Amino acid sequence: MKEGVFLSVPHRLFELPYCLAVFLFWYSQNRDTSVILRLECTHFYMALTCIQHCQRCTSLLRSRSVGIITLQYSTDAQHWPAALWNYFIVPVLPSVLQRSPNPSQTRERWNLGVRRYCESHAKVQPSQMKHRNTDELPGTDMVSYQNPLSHQLIDGGMLLKEWQTALDLDDAPGHSALEEISHEEAVRMDIPAALPPVSISLKDYVNESETLGKLVQLGVQLWKLEQRPNVSSMLLRLDFQTDVTPRLVFLKQLGVEDSRLGYLISHNPFILTESLENLQARVAYLRSKKFSAESVASMVSRAPYLLNFSVKRMDNRLGFYQQQLGLSAQKTRDVVARLPRLLCGSLEPVKENLKICKLEMGFRENELQHIVTVIPKVLTANKRKLTQIFDYIHNTMNIPHGLIVKFPQVLNAKYLRIKERHLFLQYLDRAQYDPAKPNYICLDKLVSLPDEAYCTEVASATLKDFELFQKTM
Repeated sequence: MKEGVFLSVPHRLFELPYCLAVFLFWYSQNRDTSVILRLECTHFYMALTCIQHCQRCTSLLRSRSVGIITLQYSTDAQHWPAALWNYFIVPVLPSVLQRSPNPSQTRERWNLGVRRYCESHAKVQPSQMKHRNTDELPGTDMVSYQNPLSHQLIDGGMLLKEWQTALDLDDAPGHSALEEISHEEAVRMDIPAALPPVSISLKDYVNESETLGKLVQLGVQLWKLEQRPNVSSMLLRLDFQTDVTPRLVFLKQLGVEDSRLGYLISHNPFILTESLENLQARVAYLRSKKFSAESVASMVSRAPYLLNFSVKRMDNRLGFYQQQLGLSAQKTRDVVARLPRLLCGSLEPVKENLKICKLEMGFRENELQHIVTVIPKVLTANKRKLTQIFDYIHNTMNIPHGLIVKFPQVLNAKYLRIKERHLFLQYLDRAQYDPAKPNYICLDKLVSLPDEAYCTEVASATLKDFELFQKTM
């Protein structure tokens, strides 16, 4: 057997696993070497924790080769008497490091060490102790130390038997995380409730988070919000009383209905992080532009992101629409109030649609103004859809610009509905859209009536005939 080697384990507990891992690797190459693990801790109870780590370490050294592993449990020499060194030397052979069917033997050794230390230290006077270097091996010199338990032992504060019971390692937790426990022990375990550290869904936090629970009661669709990046973590950081409640009260005072609060937060959760001063300033600006209180409440309900934009941006948008469309201030307010997302979305689609209406479709400026005031959605409609509908109405159905301007809602209808109903009227020989001729078909009724009313009032046919015709297309 080779000469013995000392391994000094650091007193900082978080360094212990790394040090033991290095030791395991070294010992796998030097199994016939006598090893002493020396623990230095600043507190005796910390030493007990280190003992558990070292026991798990030595339990991994299962080998048939003979070797001696000695565990020395000590504390810092400046804080714990050196007499403890002599009582916690537990020789362990690798051949017996496997889990013992009777683990009380090891515990009895530890209790015996504690008992010997207490009995001997009660006889030692503090004046007889000397300082020693913490790097030296345990010797006969004693450390100058004022035992925190000696006063209790001498003056009757705590009996020796009671202290031994308090430090009895039989009460320590099991050494294996895989060790089975009884049903009674499992019931007695006190596991504090906490938020899951990681989850892919907000539903795991609803029962623990007051904010999420209240938002669900308001009708907020969390499944939509959790699909958006960083929104879930933002909601979990909010406090319902200090962050959410003041903004809900503000929206209620603004005139937003209870049924719209869930919709608004589901589409714009970031309104919960906006400062109340900014929200109040933006509402005050809209009121200064002569928007009524009902109009502001309706605009906020239908355009959730409206109050997230600055006053400067709102002012620029209102000026743009008034200048580009050539509308008066009152008509501009009406258009924006009917379609409030004009203040929130990008201006590029609006510019493109205005250019298409003027250059490709051939509408004059006054005609375009009338179309926009009646159907503001023309400004934000899909460019391809808009040109497809106009081409079919104007070139296939032969409807002039003046009639389209008179019934601009036809530009907001579905292309397939217009095509199916026009072809059915053409099949019945009733496709006549000139107001000066008999059997005139109004464009408004053509696109706005439901199928049953269309068949009865416009086509003079049954709904079954229309459905059979649709199957032929």
